[in-house]
Amino acid sequence: MTATVKDPPAAPQQASTAPRRPVVARRLWLTFCYAILVPGAILFVAPFAWLVSASFQHVGDIFSWPPQWIPKNPTLDGYKGFFDIGKAGEDAQGSEGAWRWFLNSAFVATSVTVLQLFFNALAAYTFAKRKFPGRDAIFLLFLATMMVPPQVTLIPNYLVLKHIPFFGGNDVLGNGGHGWLDSYWGLILPGAVSAFGIFLLRQYMMSIPDELLDAARIDGAGEFRVFWKVVLPLSGPALAATAIFTFTYAWEDFLWPLIVISSSDKYTAPLGLALFVVKNRTSWNLLMAGSVVATLPMVITFLVFQRRFIQGISMSGLKG
Repeated sequence: MTATVKDPPAAPQQASTAPRRPVVARRLWLTFCYAILVPGAILFVAPFAWLVSASFQHVGDIFSWPPQWIPKNPTLDGYKGFFDIGKAGEDAQGSEGAWRWFLNSAFVATSVTVLQLFFNALAAYTFAKRKFPGRDAIFLLFLATMMVPPQVTLIPNYLVLKHIPFFGGNDVLGNGGHGWLDSYWGLILPGAVSAFGIFLLRQYMMSIPDELLDAARIDGAGEFRVFWKVVLPLSGPALAATAIFTFTYAWEDFLWPLIVISSSDKYTAPLGLALFVVKNRTSWNLLMAGSVVATLPMVITFLVFQRRFIQGISMSGLKG
């Protein structure tokens, strides 16, 4: 008779906690991130939310305390008054009122954006894909201009525009008239190129394989055709990011139009909104409504190109 020997039951092993540690650490990290980002988001969104709320309030309720985040008695008087020349005053709004301001801003911002996309892309392609003596040194000089505050070049740019030959009554030496001052030329052409746009596009174009360009050259494409048919279509995300930056800056620019423009029919939206700020007589409801309308194009532009904007920033090496 054979005896069967059974092995003693194995002692229950304690469940390993090692796999759970990364999960716990990740949850703690996410909690910390949300604890920082949520108050920061509220801090940035709260002023805009109050602006929208104030645009639907009566004048006497705008600065009430505590602030009314949801208007108790909403009204459209601010928007009606802003677009009504009779209520806001013809002298305050110019010959065609607020619509003229926004049309001017749209024309200037769109023109500057188109010019910058073309010229910045050309320069970026040259610095990224063309080899010539002194290329890196010239590019560093372009980057150095980003360190110069725009206020430093304000007066030199003003004098250059004033003495443009054959424009605004000027003679061949640029004297006798006002040149490009008080004109759309003075608002658009000084912003046709930017060092930041060149830098952003160059960083992106450097990631495009040279083999694609060489293949196009072998097929008989010239240098401009390579740029236009190969490089430019592949640079869509970076172009979208550059377009958003450029359009936003040109739309909200106040100081340069204030210096250049003197005729009310050429006022941009920021200059027009400033007319409502008068000592002891500021029309706050009209100003709030106009500010909301002025921010809508920038918000819509960002929402439309949001995905390409983020992709262009991340692939251009400008991560935070």
